[in-house]
Amino acid sequence: MDRRFGDNFRWMRRSTISTRCLGFAPLLLAMSLCGCAAYRFGSQTLYAPDVATVYVPVIESDSFRRDLGERLTEAVVKEIEAKTPFKVVGTPDGADSILAARIVNDRKKVQIENQNDDPRAIQYNLAAEVTWVNRRRQQPLMPATSVVVPPELFLPITQTAPLIAEAGQSVATQQQQAIQRMAEQIVATMEEPW
Repeated sequence: MDRRFGDNFRWMRRSTISTRCLGFAPLLLAMSLCGCAAYRFGSQTLYAPDVATVYVPVIESDSFRRDLGERLTEAVVKEIEAKTPFKVVGTPDGADSILAARIVNDRKKVQIENQNDDPRAIQYNLAAEVTWVNRRRQQPLMPATSVVVPPELFLPITQTAPLIAEAGQSVATQQQQAIQRMAEQIVATMEEPW
């Protein structure tokens, strides 16, 4: 007799739990339909939800050193593709936003000299002006092919890289390190403000 009572009690307990869960089903359905579906999580929350594509024109350079703009453009495009949800497109016609930059300065500065005035540690400085125009939020005044940005919208970005010749570093590795760091900094400006 005790055994049948225990079996009946387990059955009643299971039916009570399933009835309670069934009571929450309309509530869960209503929550999923009214706003919980629009919630973003992870790295997606860092970037603008209304932008899917970015056009990156070749970065111009005021420097006399060759290929700095092209190398920075390549590094920025790779960084956008790797760390953001945005897709880089080749033409500005269908792009949701435009990321434009210009290298305004690159200099080498001696930090440490030996007793014969030979440089032992050199610092390489790279400076650029960057702007990111979200075409979804701003009505374009010009045709889609031309990008005219007022100078007050440019964001100055600087980056440095050390060069120690005795440690086996060269100017090329120093430039590439500064370019990579600057690309990371430029892509970080694409994050939404908190």
